[in-house]
Amino acid sequence: MKMEFAIKHTWDGLPVSHEPVTLVLKSDNAGLLMEVSAPFFNDPPAPLGEPGEPFSRLWDYEVVEAFFLSDRTEQYLEVELCPHGQHLLLLLSGKRRVWKEELPLEFEVTRMKTKWEGKAHLPWNYFPPCTNQFNAFAIHGSGEERKYEALYPVPRHELQEGQKPDFHRLEFFKDLNLKGLMGEDWKQPESDIWKCLTN
Repeated sequence: MKMEFAIKHTWDGLPVSHEPVTLVLKSDNAGLLMEVSAPFFNDPPAPLGEPGEPFSRLWDYEVVEAFFLSDRTEQYLEVELCPHGQHLLLLLSGKRRVWKEELPLEFEVTRMKTKWEGKAHLPWNYFPPCTNQFNAFAIHGSGEERKYEALYPVPRHELQEGQKPDFHRLEFFKDLNLKGLMGEDWKQPESDIWKCLTN
């Protein structure tokens, strides 16, 4: 079983001007396998961090992001993947409130001239209890040419003048039915990491 998503719009709902970034979610032994396929812009240049390692403020570079949310608690996992092999995983409790970051990740990248593919193994331990919503984003370009793209963009009628892209607009996330992926009898495994926060 798998779920497939394509990021066809900018954060404010305009069509993207290139082959869309795609994300596929599959069940993995101990979590989800997230597969990314995206154009490779090589802009901005690679971060100076070691490939395969966490890199702080990765959102300032070329990156594909996925957010897994429990809408009841506003707890979420943010996954950021870079075509140069760096990654950044954040756990947030409440909008923008990071309480854990730079978690380890098994992440492989295949980079070609004009596209890249990544595979990230996301353990269930990283997912907040009752994960049921999702959004995904892609960022590339430098300066004025920086582009912010969203799977579920801000609806056009909700836009305010002068509004800036904000990927933490949790109200625009949409349902993610993990049972549909894992099977109807599946229950999300309890997470030791998130349990620390609630105790």
